[in-house]
Amino acid sequence: MTDIVLDPWLDAEYDNRAKVPGHPAVLAGWARDAALFRDAHPHAELGVPYGAGPRQAMDVFWPGEAREGLMALFIHGGYWAALDRSSSSHLAAGLGAHGVAVAVPSYDLCPAVSLEELVEELRDAAAFAAARANRPVHAIGHSAGGHLAATLLATDWGARGHGADAVSGACAISGLFDLAPLVATRVNVPLGLDGARAAALSPALMPPPRGRLRAVVGEREGAEYLRQSAVITAAWRGDFGVLPGADHFTAVAPLADPGSDLVAAILADMRRA
Repeated sequence: MTDIVLDPWLDAEYDNRAKVPGHPAVLAGWARDAALFRDAHPHAELGVPYGAGPRQAMDVFWPGEAREGLMALFIHGGYWAALDRSSSSHLAAGLGAHGVAVAVPSYDLCPAVSLEELVEELRDAAAFAAARANRPVHAIGHSAGGHLAATLLATDWGARGHGADAVSGACAISGLFDLAPLVATRVNVPLGLDGARAAALSPALMPPPRGRLRAVVGEREGAEYLRQSAVITAAWRGDFGVLPGADHFTAVAPLADPGSDLVAAILADMRRA
């Protein structure tokens, strides 16, 4: 564990709950809507294991009876140290209405595992989901999940023994791609990152992948989150977008709406991949 010397400005920039006083109601709404969605979904496979640990499982929301086809992998946020898949099920509704299956994994959290180990779990989840879909998946992630989605896109799948990429494209919603600023924030308490590890885990410093990244960010985010998405799209020549009126927590809401511009953009990306 590295000693943390806080930078007050950076610490405030990455303190999402302090920046959005209404976040408890949003989080409660996620839990409610996700449970209702799971209970009502006629083709859900719940708690499908992709690894050995109890948190290494995913819920898969198939659009119909078929068990292959276009699939997205949605990765929840929580700064790699909080939440699980149970708060995100309803976000499969938008793509599901267009015939896309959505897999929503949980994963072990820091500090119980290192961030490097957590990344490996998500690689296992992506490979498992791609095998189930019989084609590469499209990774979508929110906040820390955006970091993980981008990391999956940048992964050298051939070096890991896969004949083809497990991930063909990605969409990061208010994601994190340059981890260096987090070293000087309270976010780093469960992560224990130093400068070298932060650099090694930063997608912005990884070679641009073959697949395309779409990075979108809420209009009401702070300067650092806006910078994060601008940095990765410049480094990878990706697509950058701002979600009107959205803060850090409401930025994912368009995923639940089949008619949203974000769902339309992701669908177009998936069909081009």
